[in-house]
Amino acid sequence: MTQMTLNDGRSMPQLGMGTYQIPDTQVALVVRKGLDLGFELVDTAAFYHNERGVGEAMQGSEAFLTTKLWNDRHRDAEAALDESLALLGVDAVDLYLIHWPRPSEGAYVDAWRSLVALRDAGKTRSIGVSNFLPEHIDAIVAGTGVTPAVNQIELHPRFQQREARAYHEAHGIVTQSWSPLGQGGTLLHDPAVEAAAAKHGRSAAQVVIAWHLAHGLSVIPKAADAEHLSDNFAALDLTLDDEDIAAIDALDDADGRIGPDPAVL
Repeated sequence: MTQMTLNDGRSMPQLGMGTYQIPDTQVALVVRKGLDLGFELVDTAAFYHNERGVGEAMQGSEAFLTTKLWNDRHRDAEAALDESLALLGVDAVDLYLIHWPRPSEGAYVDAWRSLVALRDAGKTRSIGVSNFLPEHIDAIVAGTGVTPAVNQIELHPRFQQREARAYHEAHGIVTQSWSPLGQGGTLLHDPAVEAAAAKHGRSAAQVVIAWHLAHGLSVIPKAADAEHLSDNFAALDLTLDDEDIAAIDALDDADGRIGPDPAVL
């Protein structure tokens, strides 16, 4: 498992497990299976309502744990993190993210200031953001002098976020891809993806995950069963060639966003 160096000197596994929309009653079994396979990063959030199950699965594990601050708690981040820690059954998480900037609320800079204090207090080892645009990051850095370690954003071959990635690279921020498979469906049946899968004798999902890894992105695909978890993990030993990567790079579409636009949410 490749470890990515964060701008605070800590490291984070490049490939992890996403847990969005996995119910609290089922997520412990899924996470245990993933950890048994060799996954070393688990991503959850207060908004997912499954932190208790994630924490149950991770008891005794040293895997990297991420959770997130939801939109209605920007002015109450310390209490929100305390609630997450209680559900997870841990004293601290490895990474705490502001889930969305919600610029219309005007509180994300204050929320970031709180996260800096929570890191300094030892309740989270690293801090970052999710779905932040460059102007939002500029604002929190101007307000605190602290650059986020990670920005977790929607990113997949049909929405490659090249400008955001360039900004992150220039500022020492790790780009982490959510919805990395584009929610499956037509992307996994695209001729460029299918051609690479046939060439290497691999699944389409493995090809797309390997594309993220080849671009130096952290990636957290969700899987709710053992077969898909195993398939995702196997992408670690798939190396795409330049032709494969170029063909998938060509799928980029400025209108390819699936989730909400952070500028207006």
